[in-house]
Amino acid sequence: MFTGLIEEVGVVRRLESGPEGGRLNVRAKTVLEGTKIGDSIATSGACLTVIALDPEGFVVECMPETLARTTLGQAGPGSIVNLERSLRWGDRLGGHLVLGHVDGVGEVLNVRRAGIAWEVRVSLPDELRGAVAAKGSIAIDGISLTVIRVDAEAFEVGIIPHTLKETTLRAVRAGLRVNLEADVLARYVLQSLQALAGGGGSSAPGAGTGSLSGGGLTEEFLREQGFA
Repeated sequence: MFTGLIEEVGVVRRLESGPEGGRLNVRAKTVLEGTKIGDSIATSGACLTVIALDPEGFVVECMPETLARTTLGQAGPGSIVNLERSLRWGDRLGGHLVLGHVDGVGEVLNVRRAGIAWEVRVSLPDELRGAVAAKGSIAIDGISLTVIRVDAEAFEVGIIPHTLKETTLRAVRAGLRVNLEADVLARYVLQSLQALAGGGGSSAPGAGTGSLSGGGLTEEFLREQGFA
């Protein structure tokens, strides 16, 4: 489990991949402190297990699912990745609870200046529709951020200068693909509502904005269940 507060931006040394998975070799410094083989490091939002360490970095293994469902499958030498060591009990929780389980990949649609910050609009994959709410939390490439606005097609977050400087969002631009993880509470609430609605309890957060797979979540259904 993580907080979404990035400790360091690492640099990919190489990715060795094949049909059975791959190994990602990352140059790092800060996250090496106290880390041992078998520990978890969130790498641009994906929780990965350290299998090797050296004075200048670490190696993690990636399942085929990880390579296929996150942006790490396209990583190459020189790619930058956000890094965070797993949360320890008693640590200060400054972001929100992030599991390191990527729900889907979005695309940056627009970036605009808003006072001291930048507002970033990101496409909303089918897997996250219904699981993203204004003023709620979302992890973008492992970064804990607050949603400003959301509609049927996309959502927007605000990025302060410190976050731009200290994370991979320093390179944010239209067309950039990013890993997304919905807030864990939203994920489980939607799955529970889907089960109540007879939607089969799919692990996907939702199939459409304000609805669940098969259209099971409606205003009438919510009223019957005491939610409206």
